[in-house]
Amino acid sequence: MTSTFYTPLHTPLYDWHVAHGGRMVEFAGWAMPVQYTSIIEEHLATRSAVGLCDITHMSHFRFEGPGAGDFLGHLLTRRIGDLNPGHLRYSLVTNDEGGILDDVLVGHFHDAKAQPFYVVVANGVNRLKLVDWINAHLPKELAQFPGQEVAYWDVTRLWAMIAIQGPRSLDLLRPFVDADLDEMPYYTGAEIRILHPAGRRQGGIISRTGYTAEDGFELILGVGVAPGVWQALLEAARPLGGLPTGIGARDTLRLEAGMPLYGHELTEQVNPFQAGLGFACELHNLDYPGRDALLRLKQQPLESQRIGLEMAGRRVPRQGCMILAESRPIGQVTSGSYSPTFEKPVAMGYVTPEYAQPGTRVDVDIRGRLEPANVVKLPFYRRNPKGKHK
Repeated sequence: MTSTFYTPLHTPLYDWHVAHGGRMVEFAGWAMPVQYTSIIEEHLATRSAVGLCDITHMSHFRFEGPGAGDFLGHLLTRRIGDLNPGHLRYSLVTNDEGGILDDVLVGHFHDAKAQPFYVVVANGVNRLKLVDWINAHLPKELAQFPGQEVAYWDVTRLWAMIAIQGPRSLDLLRPFVDADLDEMPYYTGAEIRILHPAGRRQGGIISRTGYTAEDGFELILGVGVAPGVWQALLEAARPLGGLPTGIGARDTLRLEAGMPLYGHELTEQVNPFQAGLGFACELHNLDYPGRDALLRLKQQPLESQRIGLEMAGRRVPRQGCMILAESRPIGQVTSGSYSPTFEKPVAMGYVTPEYAQPGTRVDVDIRGRLEPANVVKLPFYRRNPKGKHK
């Protein structure tokens, strides 16, 4: 009798994480560091200075060919064919019933030969599901569609990805990148060359995007050069007050920012209108899986609605905790944590719409004890131009 042992994938920074005290856990099929020192310290370093996080566990797909943009526009919930080079767009992948298969970020770029290509960044946990979904929707007889050919590659294992987030992220990156980052608006990006410690420039892609509500960038580069670039960036970040951050701080940062996470706020049983993501669904003059279902759902009353919760006490609600009003269940918590910025527990969840109004008082069942909470408007955290939270 033989036993099969599951081994999580390793990012190219795995050895660095282990050597520097990263507490490693399995996450989305990868061995990832939850933290190095403490989640609170890493969280606050990102809010006040800059945090660097290995996010290589994200799924990456590259699409090419004259039909690539239109194909993506018929696979995702937003038009992609009109996406200008150097721009990115948030979108969803929905099933035929309008449930959310994943949320993704799409970027339009050009390679060294000026040939256009698209990059789709998706959640790591959904990679194999999306591969099957893409394959099922690719045109089967490309010869029947001249000028609309499309090809794609799952490049997840070939690319590394580093998030550089926080008010000092621009100061950190300027000396490393041969692009004018100051003039790069949010949700744009560029093919760049980044300075490698060996003194040569290495190609990559940078975008002004993030998952923290701070200013920041996300850097894609080859797995072979990632360890050296990571080390060089960290050495430059420390004098600025920067730290490496694990997925624990990444989670508390995105929770304060009111950003949904697949497997928590987003599932195939949740539709975009419940999640507050209706803006990411084009319902007219665009055809994609689930579009007809979404048209119907938009005309129907919501069964539940995503909300924010601020706890009155110190106990932290977790995913699955029941939300009650007048001793009656009205929904569930999907994410909850102590907020290092506000020094109190916060949570997101779904409740029936009549209890979704900010200011509504509810209770949360935390291990058999009811704890009072108030419904609040999302996000919890929003930076202002002076870099202070509000």
